[in-house]
Amino acid sequence: MTYTAKTFNLPALQGLSEKQIKVHLGLYEGYVKHVNLVMEKIKALTEADAEGNAYLIAELRRRFAFEFDGMRMHEYYFEQFEGEKGGSPESALAKAAAEKYGSGEDFIKHIKEVAGSRGIGWVVVYYDPRPEGAPSGRGTLHTVFVNDHELGQLAGLPVLLALDLWEHAFMVDYVPAEKKNYVDAFLANLNWSVVEKRFDLSR
Repeated sequence: MTYTAKTFNLPALQGLSEKQIKVHLGLYEGYVKHVNLVMEKIKALTEADAEGNAYLIAELRRRFAFEFDGMRMHEYYFEQFEGEKGGSPESALAKAAAEKYGSGEDFIKHIKEVAGSRGIGWVVVYYDPRPEGAPSGRGTLHTVFVNDHELGQLAGLPVLLALDLWEHAFMVDYVPAEKKNYVDAFLANLNWSVVEKRFDLSR
């Protein structure tokens, strides 16, 4: 099988230039290309001499998670900007966020706080459907900082929101010291109805 880079229907974004988005999409397309390339190389090496190429095949298999997660996390990222901005304070996601963080405003505040962690990586909001520890018994949200997209993900949990904090995501428009401004721009352009739909599908 072969993966194909997705085309995203993105509106003009406040605080994120067309050039910045074009550069970022180019990086995403590179991940898609290399997902396919790794699979092709593994297949070719296996067919040629599986035993003799075992070391090379093993290293490519380790590399696969980097390329695949890079591809998929960027798809989560760009999908969040598609469509007209929406979101409801009465949504199931809003209620879950209020239960975990106190209010929708405190949820946003917490995302910004996590995004302020030193270093490069991702802020990822997950939903854990298992009820252990949740006051309502319905599961809970987790907002975490993931340094490398192929490492540190919370196993088995659906991604609701993905905020790319690698410098390629904002360095056309902002210097590293202005990362906070980039986070503000990301949240200003986020279509919360996309995140709400992911939450609804995860339950």
